[in-house]
Amino acid sequence: MSSKINIAIDGHSSCGKSTIAKSIAVKYNMNYIDSGAMYRAFTLYCLDNKI
Repeated sequence: MSSKINIAIDGHSSCGKSTIAKSIAVKYNMNYIDSGAMYRAFTLYCLDNKI
């Protein structure tokens, strides 16, 4: 059975989290998910739809 690896990177703004995460994703052929962008898009959707 294969197992999946999830990596979460946390830190202050502009400290290189995305740069490191993208590099790791490329090197190890993993998916990169920008959760901050997802949260911002969801917030905009909620605001636009008065949710």
